[in-house]
Amino acid sequence: GKPPQQQLQLVPESVLKKRHDLDEMKAKREAAKPRGNRKVFDNRRRPVRVIKPEKFLARSTQRRNHDIRYKRVNRKGMQKRASNRREERTKTVAKVGEDEAEYSGRGGARTADLEDKDKKEVTYASNSVGASVVFAVRVRNVAGVPSNVKKALARLRLRHENEGVFLKYDESTRKMLHLVEPWVSYGVVSKSTTTDLINRRGHGRIEGKRVPLSDNTIIEKALGDSGIICVEDLVHEIQSASESFRTASSFLWPFRLTGIHSKFQKQKLNKKDGGDYGDCGEEMDDLIRQML
Repeated sequence: GKPPQQQLQLVPESVLKKRHDLDEMKAKREAAKPRGNRKVFDNRRRPVRVIKPEKFLARSTQRRNHDIRYKRVNRKGMQKRASNRREERTKTVAKVGEDEAEYSGRGGARTADLEDKDKKEVTYASNSVGASVVFAVRVRNVAGVPSNVKKALARLRLRHENEGVFLKYDESTRKMLHLVEPWVSYGVVSKSTTTDLINRRGHGRIEGKRVPLSDNTIIEKALGDSGIICVEDLVHEIQSASESFRTASSFLWPFRLTGIHSKFQKQKLNKKDGGDYGDCGEEMDDLIRQML
């Protein structure tokens, strides 16, 4: 006999009406889209930003002043205020078991809130004289920056705000950092902080691409010819400033750190600059911990 005919499944009228409405809405959206170059029409939709003339004048004055400073420092060298001696200071820290929390300088509770038995005076170097390697971070944006300063920052691989790199601290690097001092903060970094930087924010340059260092095999493939096969070897080469330092530092992509000031502080409290700048010495560890 003939096979039984299958009955068609009935679709509720409410579902059909919903599908029709969705198709009609999709057709209207497609018809409303502008034809041609999408980037041009997207730029037209953006709100117009009004910049006051006073801001142009302030940036022009700032650019001119920084250009004069750059040429003066470049002509006269380090000048008298740049000391060639190691300077030391003291700070008060709190005893918390094996660790020590700082209670002066960059944040923290007041020293007066602690008892004398819980406080301790520690001596640290306030400049980087005598160091072989420093870590430099760009702490300001490009507003009001003259072209010669931009070129110097590009040579240091500090093209964007809150980016940091490891540099061998010789005479040429010291002069370059002094030329761009209002835009960078640099200092000596401990081995533990270097390890945290690479483990938490480390990216390598592989075939021109930014690749996270998620595995030691990535380091071994890129730097195996130089004897660097893991993160520990990479940290050792950077801290010791050995012959493979240039290879290791160029392999590391500039570290992208977090800004010290939040969006609320920038807009409401008018904290637009990066705060402290220049040579921080051994206090650079505290700055990096805030930016990690």
